[in-house]
Amino acid sequence: KTSSPVSWHKAKSLKFRYSPCCCSMGSQCSAACRSYGIDEGHVDSFVQTVQGYAGLERKPQEVIPDFGDHLQVKKEAFEQGRLSIVILGASGDLAKKKTYPSLMDLFLNGFLPPHVVIMGFARSKQSSDEFRAAMKPWLLKVKAESEVDRFLSRCEYFQGTYGAADDFRMLDQALKELEAKADFVTTNRLFYFAIPPDAFLASARSIKAGAMANGFNRLIVEKPFGHDLASATQLASDLEAVFSEDYIFRIDHYLGKEAVQNLLMFRFGNHFLEPLFNNKHVASVRVTFKEPFGTEGRGGYFTNYGIIRDIIQNHLMQVISVVCMEPPSTASGLRGGNAIRDAKVRVVSAMQKINIKDVVVGQYVANDGKPGYLEDDSIKDTSKAEMVPTYCAMVMYIDNDRWRGVPIMVKAGKALDERKAEIRIQFKDAECMSIFGDADLPRNELVIRLQPEEVVYMKAMMKTPGLSSAPMMGELDLTYKNRFSGAYLPDAYTRLILEALRGGQEDFVRSDEIMASWKLFDPLLKELESEAGAKKPLPYKYGSRGPQEGDDLFKRAGFKFDAEYKWKPGNCHSS
Repeated sequence: KTSSPVSWHKAKSLKFRYSPCCCSMGSQCSAACRSYGIDEGHVDSFVQTVQGYAGLERKPQEVIPDFGDHLQVKKEAFEQGRLSIVILGASGDLAKKKTYPSLMDLFLNGFLPPHVVIMGFARSKQSSDEFRAAMKPWLLKVKAESEVDRFLSRCEYFQGTYGAADDFRMLDQALKELEAKADFVTTNRLFYFAIPPDAFLASARSIKAGAMANGFNRLIVEKPFGHDLASATQLASDLEAVFSEDYIFRIDHYLGKEAVQNLLMFRFGNHFLEPLFNNKHVASVRVTFKEPFGTEGRGGYFTNYGIIRDIIQNHLMQVISVVCMEPPSTASGLRGGNAIRDAKVRVVSAMQKINIKDVVVGQYVANDGKPGYLEDDSIKDTSKAEMVPTYCAMVMYIDNDRWRGVPIMVKAGKALDERKAEIRIQFKDAECMSIFGDADLPRNELVIRLQPEEVVYMKAMMKTPGLSSAPMMGELDLTYKNRFSGAYLPDAYTRLILEALRGGQEDFVRSDEIMASWKLFDPLLKELESEAGAKKPLPYKYGSRGPQEGDDLFKRAGFKFDAEYKWKPGNCHSS
């Protein structure tokens, strides 16, 4: 859309609407791609993609994927050297359902170099061909066979033991043979720990002893990050004795969700919004996580954790810290990652001790043909399982000038009435409400939906259309799939793996963040689980909202439910 194709390609942040003039720019596009560092393996697919848009009739305001992102990637270290990505635990569920599909997405969209080596590592005895055959059905769920085969051609498998340094030395030799096919001097490696926490330390030591590359070496570590404060402290100390914080990327996929990624810009980049985020205007902050299914065969695992450890202490606390933190000193450049995480640590550290009276726990029971939690066949210790919450509602408070007195409400549960994760900022009653007589106007709410679809909407009062002057609640609605149709919105895991390759740590969890969160929740969990103060979960029916006591808790804390407000039929939201 510019007179020069080179300047068009240089505009790395440009979101463009397609202009037919580009359909004749094939050779110029190729030259521009090469001049800006895109290798031969990607030029043709890049140009074909651009030319492909020439024949599309696009709707007004429709956004095309940002090719500038690709140009930025090509200039980074992992594109300018050999690259291996090693998935530890490659035969496990996480690797099949999340890690490999995310890597395939990056590869097929041109965010991984064509020479990348993707090596699965696990204890299972199988060949690379057998591994690819076993992985293929999982990948076919999201991509066509030709694309899956192209990705699998970059995938290999190595059998080994996590704690055996000799196995990792042999892995290193296998990687070097594959990496040597790319004509570079520097070799970079990313190790993804899709393994249980008890294998973290042994794996880290083995990598350090036998599988380090001459470029960067980075470790993506999955949760859980400990079971309590003591175990989290020990795990962090042990890992950091092998690798410093700069090497470790602790992944919490909620930080990779598009709506959470947008929070920083949405909150601090809008003049009208940031001044409202404080106790002068906000009545409550509410973060909700709901799943419409139970543990379904994972009850044995879940019995060791419960909903507070599994969801609230990590995922939801990460969301709360971004919503409520003070502006970081910077959000860009080399200092941005630590500045953002410093701000998150400060707000979590400012939270008051959680009062057990402000906590409601529940456990789902059988309903309408669906089994209760205790009927999960994988649960062996039913006496222990009886005390495990599958639902929790709690109210917390932040002791700082911005949020003092504002209830921070958290609700998480399994086997509830819908799938939803959202942030809901409820504002105080309108100061001029009295001019409308006896009308009881509902409160404004800013709602940021994380799943199942990314949505941002503001509930705002207006008059009923037409001749009536009666008040009604409407919405200022930003639904991502409508407003940003055609934009590349990757899965959270996809985004975070790319960020780890880039070396950006702002979307990963630092050890002091984990400690601050555990210092908040450890006393509560000990109180809930102690023999003297044990709080038996309240029963709630599978498919319900959860215990009524949870809603009652939020009402007492000041949340106003608007029972009359409903979305129009066909809208994807619920009240």
